Amino acid sequence: MDPRSCELIEKLGETRCLELHEYEHLVSHMNAEVARFAAERALRARKAVYGNGVFTRGLIEVSNFCKNDCLYCGIRRSNRSCHRYRLAVDQILACADVGYEVGFRTFVLQGGEDPWFTDERVCDCVRRLKQRHPDCAVTLSLGERSPESYQALREAGADRYLLRHETATPGHYARLHPADMSWDARMACLYSLREAGFTVGCGFMVGSPFQTPADLAADLKFIETFAPEMCGIGPFIPHHATPFAAEPAGTVDMTCFLLSLLRIMQPNLLLPATTALGTADPFGREKGMLAGANVVMPNLSPQDVRQDYELYDDKVSTGGESAEGLNELAERMVAIGFELLVDRGDPRPMK
Repeated sequence: MDPRSCELIEKLGETRCLELHEYEHLVSHMNAEVARFAAERALRARKAVYGNGVFTRGLIEVSNFCKNDCLYCGIRRSNRSCHRYRLAVDQILACADVGYEVGFRTFVLQGGEDPWFTDERVCDCVRRLKQRHPDCAVTLSLGERSPESYQALREAGADRYLLRHETATPGHYARLHPADMSWDARMACLYSLREAGFTVGCGFMVGSPFQTPADLAADLKFIETFAPEMCGIGPFIPHHATPFAAEPAGTVDMTCFLLSLLRIMQPNLLLPATTALGTADPFGREKGMLAGANVVMPNLSPQDVRQDYELYDDKVSTGGESAEGLNELAERMVAIGFELLVDRGDPRPMK
């Protein structure tokens, strides 16, 4: 085992911060022993705040129309083979009704940047959803919008907003996105969301094209300084209809190691074991939990559109990844010592 890595992991647990070069050392020297050491400390930190509970979110993928052309994404506007759909507000509410009956108390409305979803339509949807289920939280993940839009959505009753920053390195961001998208604009949106009063989530891909250990170190440092309430990370998985179709996927091992570092850094972070983890490995969800994650987001979307929301190839949306498979997921969590909760799953203060 690399003694320096162990020292840095202990330091991170004590101080909640490291220098950029220290994060880079951890990324560069990750191996099975170091990852195991980090996971043990991450589980200890997680248990101190959240015990063995796992929060569930019902994921409703509202639209795969997107005005953007991100080079890694299967629903990019240039993908002519993508079968497009969008859900009407009544369909979204029907999904939430089904989810409420099976025990979800947070709904995540996620979609591409679809201009059809104006402030008026999204605010109407949020208000109606909160009226029907006032004990639930509503999370939005609808991309970059104006500060005024975020403020309107917050005033309509949305509680949380997820906006992955994708990479904290401007040069790397430029290699993953078309010229009409800006790293500065993405970062400005995150700060606008905080100013609007949202519980804010960001996140990044692990193993995306051109990514270096220095890039991942910058991601960790950004999370440390921005201190989001939520952070979603998952391995990069290529999509056949993108310019990155032939690029290698990111690894589950590195993703889980970074989950552990994030948990040690910020013990009260809401940290999902993402669908990408479950896609990359049949036991990805379990591995994420054992690395420090504490959130799962089974799919509540109508079954006839789930395969159309394909950000990457072979995305799973059945079994434990689906709302219908909630019992299976619960059993799988119990098998590794965790328990699914019927709970809004708000962030808890650190003890």
